[in-house]
Amino acid sequence: MCVVTNRIDVKKGFAEKMAPKFTQGGKIQELDGFHKVEVWLIDDEEDYDQMYINTWWETEDDFKAWLQSDAFKEAHEGRSKSSSEESPVLGNKVVKANVISVLSNESL
Repeated sequence: MCVVTNRIDVKKGFAEKMAPKFTQGGKIQELDGFHKVEVWLIDDEEDYDQMYINTWWETEDDFKAWLQSDAFKEAHEGRSKSSSEESPVLGNKVVKANVISVLSNESL
């Protein structure tokens, strides 16, 4: 199991507005190896919110296939605003991890 986290810093108050965009569903659900998306709000910073968008994949290759897919391109269309509207995104960092141990009441 591979978990990829996109840690996105956003202006204070914007995380809850943006979160549903990541979990609205779509073609990602049809891709091989996709398990789920979780959006976490880390609100311990005074000046900004931090979102963790965690995508769970069977393998890292499945994640890489997502990055090259038409589904990825469609999901990210129109992200940048050409108008005068300023983006709430302050920055981001992508982190990949392999799950090596789990305790759960659910099977992965």
